[in-house]
Amino acid sequence: MIKATINGTEHDFPEGSSILDAARQCGIGIPTLCDDPRLKPVGACRLCLVHVDGTEREAAACTTPVEAGMSIETHSEAIEHAREMNLRMLARSYPVKAFQDFPDRPFHQLCSQYGVKESDFSASINGNRVDDSHTYIRVDMSRCIDCYACVRICDEVQGQFVWQVAGRGEDSLIVPDNFGPFGDSSCVSCGACSDVCPTGALEDRSVIANGAPVKWTRTTCPYCGTGCEMTVGTRNDRIVQVRPVNDAPVSSGHLCVKGRYAYGFVDVADRVTEPMIRENGEWRQVAWDEAIEFTAAKLTAFVEANGPDSVAILGSARATNEENYVAQKFARVALGTNNVDCCARVCHTPTAAAMKMMLGTGAATNSFDDIELARTILICGANPTENHPIPGARIKQAVRAGAHLIIIDPRRTELTKYADIHLQLHPGTNIPLFNALAHAIIDEGLADAEFAAERVDGYDEFAAFVAEYSPEAVAGVCGVPAEQIRAAARLYASAKPAMCFHGLGMTEHLQGTEGVMTVVNLALLTGNIGKPGTGVNPLRGQNNVQGSAHMGCDPGILTGSIAVDEGRPLFESVWNASVPTGKGLNQLQMMDAARDGKLKALWAIGYDVFLSNANSHQTAKSFEGLEFCIVQDLFLNETAKRFADVFFPAASSFEKDGTFMNAERRIQRIRQAVEVRGNARNDWQIVCDVARAMGKGEHFDFSSVEDIWNEVRAVWPAGRGISYPRIERHGLQWPCPDESHPGETLLHQESFSLGKRAELRRIKYRPTPEKASEEFPFLLTTGRTLYHFNAGTMTMRTPNRELLATDELMISPADAERLGVSNGQPLVIKSEYGEAELPARITAKVREGELFATFHDPSVMLNYATGKVRDRFTLAPEFKVTAVRVESAGPRPDAAPLNLSTS
Repeated sequence: MIKATINGTEHDFPEGSSILDAARQCGIGIPTLCDDPRLKPVGACRLCLVHVDGTEREAAACTTPVEAGMSIETHSEAIEHAREMNLRMLARSYPVKAFQDFPDRPFHQLCSQYGVKESDFSASINGNRVDDSHTYIRVDMSRCIDCYACVRICDEVQGQFVWQVAGRGEDSLIVPDNFGPFGDSSCVSCGACSDVCPTGALEDRSVIANGAPVKWTRTTCPYCGTGCEMTVGTRNDRIVQVRPVNDAPVSSGHLCVKGRYAYGFVDVADRVTEPMIRENGEWRQVAWDEAIEFTAAKLTAFVEANGPDSVAILGSARATNEENYVAQKFARVALGTNNVDCCARVCHTPTAAAMKMMLGTGAATNSFDDIELARTILICGANPTENHPIPGARIKQAVRAGAHLIIIDPRRTELTKYADIHLQLHPGTNIPLFNALAHAIIDEGLADAEFAAERVDGYDEFAAFVAEYSPEAVAGVCGVPAEQIRAAARLYASAKPAMCFHGLGMTEHLQGTEGVMTVVNLALLTGNIGKPGTGVNPLRGQNNVQGSAHMGCDPGILTGSIAVDEGRPLFESVWNASVPTGKGLNQLQMMDAARDGKLKALWAIGYDVFLSNANSHQTAKSFEGLEFCIVQDLFLNETAKRFADVFFPAASSFEKDGTFMNAERRIQRIRQAVEVRGNARNDWQIVCDVARAMGKGEHFDFSSVEDIWNEVRAVWPAGRGISYPRIERHGLQWPCPDESHPGETLLHQESFSLGKRAELRRIKYRPTPEKASEEFPFLLTTGRTLYHFNAGTMTMRTPNRELLATDELMISPADAERLGVSNGQPLVIKSEYGEAELPARITAKVREGELFATFHDPSVMLNYATGKVRDRFTLAPEFKVTAVRVESAGPRPDAAPLNLSTS
């Protein structure tokens, strides 16, 4: 700490503080227009000038550090006059109508504060530089005051470099990188430029159309598993704007296009807000009492006639922790079955299984804040800048700051252009590649011998096993040159700390669980675990997919990822009810049992199983085998349209309270921003109502989500310290065993959850049966895109559809030329399981003989073409490898406009 005087009073300040920060610490507001906590200070606006005794010129408070003994004057008469003159000078070339129409913009507020009048503004300038080409942001450069905040935030935070300064001096202009319409630029619609603009030269179109928000609610994003915090702005009980939270631990004042703009699904016309029962093939709207009583009677009858295991329930990765807890408790207490699961089954259950088997905890070892601590970042089977854009942007900035980057992916992703090494392997060859990396590390003497001696078992046996997986031996199988494999191994093992992120490209395979084990092997071999900037970190797909399984929506575990038999005594004492002893069915087993007539009834909460599961023809047969199906969602999803007997309308995350759990084990609050639409209800309330109607009400007597959470704490020792008051401002990471604990940001520091030592796993490569052939010469991989989210339930009902209208099939230029395919041409992909039709996108991001397609659009139903192969341990489908052929399709006059980008 150092001492300095501001406006005549001496204070202590942290060394390195700027004068601007020091003044704020004292409660003194120095005006600024170019300052933002997310940006490096530049002093461009000159409004924060202050007087420092002993200096000839005023100093910019944002760029000048406080020094010991300084005496600073922030609001002298001369300084205030200079600020007023500066604002008047800016006003002369600024449209008066903007000042009148948007009084809340920072520039307009300062002008009013300093007495700048309407007559000081220009009446002749009014929207003469408007660009309306962007879906979400309106550009009016007649309102630009050259603070360059938009240029800086696009560079320093998002790393997209869209906004450029063209020309010099007074002739300089801020323009998009295409020097044309903003909507045609490389913008990814994160909204950061609009958020930081002090004038409204860049303004959210929603605010222009609906007016500025009058109420703000802090909550957590409902999309991917990053867990970005945001403030939801409402007016007349409608969402009109979403902005990031600057002090959010995960996102640090940043959002992606989905979190920032894709909220319109809340009020779309096809939102279902009344319960319905299907009779004679037609939906009939009913009162809640009738829907609840009808459902309760049906479930009771199935349990009595066929036993409790004839019924199953699926929790939701889009629902809260509290709602998933109630769902799994309903299965076990009201129904008496362990037949409960969630969509984690088809994505990251292999991760949880692998990491639990090897380390004792099936969750991320580190935190997103470790990104900036890592010297090397390894990304395998993930595309963060599209699917987890905020960590993706942080990784970009870390690499720009000097970190090394290794990408392992069959496709060229955005991050490959920043990578030191891109191992572009063939789909389905993760196991031999990672075994080869391990071989190279051992072969070249790069293993961490000290760490291995202290904390690793099975080293000698493992070394002997991977001896046959030399880079030279597997290069042909993987399609990656041996020297590249060795170079990546050297970098990961030598430039430490090294941090690994992996995604569904590692898990959705025949050997998905084993693939994650090979990743853990690398971390153990090199000592890249249990330390800052290291670890094995899954990028979880949906907002609460981590939480839904962790709350017990898994047939084999109870809340807290505790095995059913292990947790039974505690749970029975808290629940005052028996926990079933029978082995439950996971989601894929439920489908098999339904097809075979053994499962009679299924309740799917916030989960479009038919659209999401691989091999849709077989999924349809499974649903046709059910006698009773309940769907609970915001919309009549594809499962509901074809197979449901009862539809329960649910509240969206913007309409309720609770918590989500993000990919780094952080529990965060969500808060109600708007009223629940129509007669929709919270998921937990619906489940509790059915339980009461079944005579189990004493076990579901919750009055609030906090009541539910407190019961979660009672049965989950590692989460006992995470109370609602403690997470009111910021979330906490588990384990957090008591209320004095700060939450654990880093796992496995001294030992693993299984004990002091972890064992290396010897994973033999078992090739997938999905192979290219003369009949099916291509290998298809499926995945997500930046603009849409999983089953498309939400984003396909927002203007994001203008940014990407439908799913696309990525095909290489060489394959397109050979087949005579043009960009945007409708194609049919056919496999031995079925077919799907979607437009072509010709791109060098995929290699010859390999295809990539997204799966969001229900009108495409891509999973009709995906296959039956499942992970050997968890049964997760192998979405990442299907042998297909490509055929031309006829014209589709009813199709939405196509995105013809070739980037």
